[in-house]
Amino acid sequence: MESMKALKAILFSFTSVLVATVDAISSHQCYDWTVSYSRRAPLGVDKQVIVINDMFPGPLLNASTDDVLTIHVHNNLTDPFLLTWNGIQMRRNSWQDGVQGTNCPIMPGQNWTYRFQVKDQIGSFFYFPSLLLQKAAGGYGAIRVNNRVAIPIPFPQPYKEYDVLIGDWYNAEYRDLRALLDEGITLPMLDGILINGMGPNQATFDFEPGATYRLRISNVGLKTCLNFRIQDHLMLLVETEGSYTIQQYYNSLDIHVGQSYSVLVTAKNQTDAKPYYMVASSRFTPFELYGTGIIRYPCSKGDPSVLLPSGPLPFDYAYSMDQARSIRWDLAVAAARPNPQGSYHYGSINISRTLILENDVVYSRHKTRFTTNGISFVHPVTPLKLADYFQIKDVYKLNMIPDKPNHRFPSCGTAVINTLYRDFYHIVFQNPKGDVQTWHLDGYNFFVVGMEWGKWDEGKMADYNMNDAVSRSTVQVYPFSWTAILVSLDNQGMWNLRSQDAEKCYLGQELYLRVIGVGEEDPSKIPRRDEYPIPKNVIKCGIAAYH
Repeated sequence: MESMKALKAILFSFTSVLVATVDAISSHQCYDWTVSYSRRAPLGVDKQVIVINDMFPGPLLNASTDDVLTIHVHNNLTDPFLLTWNGIQMRRNSWQDGVQGTNCPIMPGQNWTYRFQVKDQIGSFFYFPSLLLQKAAGGYGAIRVNNRVAIPIPFPQPYKEYDVLIGDWYNAEYRDLRALLDEGITLPMLDGILINGMGPNQATFDFEPGATYRLRISNVGLKTCLNFRIQDHLMLLVETEGSYTIQQYYNSLDIHVGQSYSVLVTAKNQTDAKPYYMVASSRFTPFELYGTGIIRYPCSKGDPSVLLPSGPLPFDYAYSMDQARSIRWDLAVAAARPNPQGSYHYGSINISRTLILENDVVYSRHKTRFTTNGISFVHPVTPLKLADYFQIKDVYKLNMIPDKPNHRFPSCGTAVINTLYRDFYHIVFQNPKGDVQTWHLDGYNFFVVGMEWGKWDEGKMADYNMNDAVSRSTVQVYPFSWTAILVSLDNQGMWNLRSQDAEKCYLGQELYLRVIGVGEEDPSKIPRRDEYPIPKNVIKCGIAAYH
């Protein structure tokens, strides 16, 4: 027994030294951001826009695998503020996730410093404000996580990279939109679509003849799926949300809210100085709206004189689902680590637990609420992560939400699912409604193993893709259909599972996973090898302010 204890002590010491060594040899980047308001009119209507260092979109975070980022955020708004890092896994560090369930807000006139490592990740992502529907006013920006020099990218080095942030836009002030939701009234029709924070034909991208460009495209909007395409140019899909994909050409891509893709576009050799349209058009909306940018070649002037390139039919869900199912993981290439992506055989891992999560909408006292398995999430004044750490009772209720729909009478509550560290979960998103759902899990990528029309049952598992399903962090669920994912809960912490539709999330369609190790019920005693300790600069609020 004593020898076993000694061995464990040696292993723990070695692990701690290894963690410290990795952190020491990682590149460190430091940013200083001031968040403020600016009056701008992307669609010709003046409104209050949230800018970072007077930029909209905000500054690019350009990192490489394992880099450590320090970001000083100064809140010059009149409202509390937080940033979350969509798709960045925050390994062992949900303290930095920047959502309402993990962090107290940065109050007006105050500042706070995020510090996190982009551990074992590559890919295209973005950040955005997570509180008070502030995303409707901007405050978002692109994140690139590049390969380490020792691991080559699985395609020729592009001549140049562009970040392309597309999203729906509302001319109303974000406070007015939030007031509608607070009254239980859903958002109106969007007013338009922006490309890199700009209106029609304002965003320009310079191409040199024959050169190849990497476009990192993210849908940063509130709720609208967008179709992205470039006039007379094919797009070679190479990456999505940290996974290199089988390389396939597409005329256009459906990009659901919260999703990110990388494509390679090869410029034409002969253009006769002709410019070309870049288009982001709304999908599954009552009428189609367009955002346009311009691809310019040397000596090209003015706007393209032809009609916009056509996309899929507005309500062609089958086209969209077929495209989503065509995107596969490239098993042969390396990403964040030298070994090929396919060396992780997710299909051979035993499932620990199955969750079937069904979205719904309810009307209570003439107000709209959205639910998951009958529970509409309500945030307490004390963030869940702090309540868990200080073991504050009655802030949330574990396993309030059932593992599958039981058609209970809908209710409001703070739903937290208790899970075991390193368990392997099977989650089915069941959508019985007539609109597209989009789900995101902080802290993880998951494998999208199944997607089909109708209602899920266990027989559907026979047709799962257990070999090369794409690994990502945001997935769509089409109307009257289901999507199944597999995820290894190898990242301890408190993690948000939410609708990426900001309206649905604000009105209750989210929950949290509490991922905890066996025998580690006291979070203050969790070893560093499993989870980072509470930050020294942590902001305390609610009941946690008294601890």
